[in-house]
Amino acid sequence: MEEKKDIEHELARSLKELAVREPFEKITIKQITDGAGVIRVTFYNHFQDKYDLLEWIVRTEILEPVRILINNKMFREALILIFSNLKKDQEFYEHVVKLEGQNSFEEISYKSIRNMLYSLYRDEGAAKRLEKHPWMTLDYVADYYANSMNFVVMYWIRSGMQASPEEMETIYEYIATRSMWDVLEEFRGGKT
Repeated sequence: MEEKKDIEHELARSLKELAVREPFEKITIKQITDGAGVIRVTFYNHFQDKYDLLEWIVRTEILEPVRILINNKMFREALILIFSNLKKDQEFYEHVVKLEGQNSFEEISYKSIRNMLYSLYRDEGAAKRLEKHPWMTLDYVADYYANSMNFVVMYWIRSGMQASPEEMETIYEYIATRSMWDVLEEFRGGKT
């Protein structure tokens, strides 16, 4: 099992190095495997394609590390860790965020965030608490929050990650904990 993780991490490292030097679309599996010191067959034993590897990177390096924090209700720390892990590989993420089309980075990121949130909500038994609103399913809630989180992440990456991870946590918490009516009222000079 340890060898499998080592190979996956080496393939991820190789892809990251390549992605900062050339457009993601032009990177070949051979380049990735050459950089990782393995053969093509090894790549396909772990991943379907380079987009699957990119999704693996997002899931294992950005999202999985925060699960324990979320499970312990350390939400602020979880958000800071997400933004810190993105910032750690800033150059890589600034390049892959340009990836558009069917396998865009934005789509891969959204799907990964959504799957994590759905799993967390399901594990917490959220379905039972949503029964009084049949239209408000776990899918609906996971989609809503995945879209909002993904929007903030994409905007931050595209703007050069100027704000610190701590500032991004504050920004996201501000947006996520207020209704659009509260924000409108604040812009009008009402409550703060």
